[in-house]
Amino acid sequence: MSHFATQSATGRSARALALTTCLVLFSPAEPGVAQQSESERLQAEIEEQQALLDQLQRRHAAVQESDPEADPAPLLDARAAPSAPPLRDLPLAIFDETNETIAEGAWGNPDRMRVRRLSLDADGDGQPELIRYLSPESGLLLRQEKDRNYDGRLDETRVFAWGAITRRTLDDDDDGQPDGWEDYERDQLVQRTLDRDRDGTRDAFYEYEGGSLVLERHDGDNDGRVDRTIHYRDRHRTHAEEDLDRDGRTDIWYRYGTRDGMEFVTRVERDKRGQGTANVVETFIASDDGSQLDRREEDVDGDGKTDIVSIFQDGKLVRRELASPDLRPL
Repeated sequence: MSHFATQSATGRSARALALTTCLVLFSPAEPGVAQQSESERLQAEIEEQQALLDQLQRRHAAVQESDPEADPAPLLDARAAPSAPPLRDLPLAIFDETNETIAEGAWGNPDRMRVRRLSLDADGDGQPELIRYLSPESGLLLRQEKDRNYDGRLDETRVFAWGAITRRTLDDDDDGQPDGWEDYERDQLVQRTLDRDRDGTRDAFYEYEGGSLVLERHDGDNDGRVDRTIHYRDRHRTHAEEDLDRDGRTDIWYRYGTRDGMEFVTRVERDKRGQGTANVVETFIASDDGSQLDRREEDVDGDGKTDIVSIFQDGKLVRRELASPDLRPL
């Protein structure tokens, strides 16, 4: 690195030492606890996000066991876009049928709609478990409402266009308020939105393209603003960014690589001054445990040039190069 040079401090005056680049050596045995903990934290974040996707997968699998109309399960890959939930083929004879008019705006419709309403009360408690609305002209399904757990509350709504599902809304905690929204195109999920803590604020957003997850966004403090974004390619992370202090400005950026099909962090850039640009850059190498810190570069004075370079081996600090002897790491 041309900005740095290794020089001995022996025999130099304090003034001369202050004007020269300095090299600080550390014993390889010196522990780098903070650095190792950082590597572990980054790996834990990877595992946490994968666990969240796996949780979605398990939910589909569990619902499928008790509901033939649920999403196909098990999903082979939690980052694969699920197919549209199948529609159970039921004979018209088991439904009670009425003709109804849907008021303007009730379903987001610009005008009043005439529909055929088919309702099914399988347990005879006076509360239908399944309601289907059909076009009286074409006979195509327009909408379906369902009580998935037979508790008397309709907790799933599916919307159709030309007989194909376009949207599904879920109320998983049966409080009467939706907490999951799914959009479909060509019978495949393209977008999922969740209210994970059921507080009325949508806080997790997933986007799919070509059958795979491509973008994941999260609002960690429920203020209505996304503060963590993760990008994917070929069902692996490529990069991410986050607003750690929740001030509305990104202050950490991640880069990811893969080894033997497993993800690991390759680079982390940090803005420790709150100026919108990174002044600490860390590079990582793959290890048996995930990622291991290899090098850290710091711009201490904010002039856009590296002032401190720290070198690590096996997660431990072994050498530090300083542009000036009075500099301290950020």
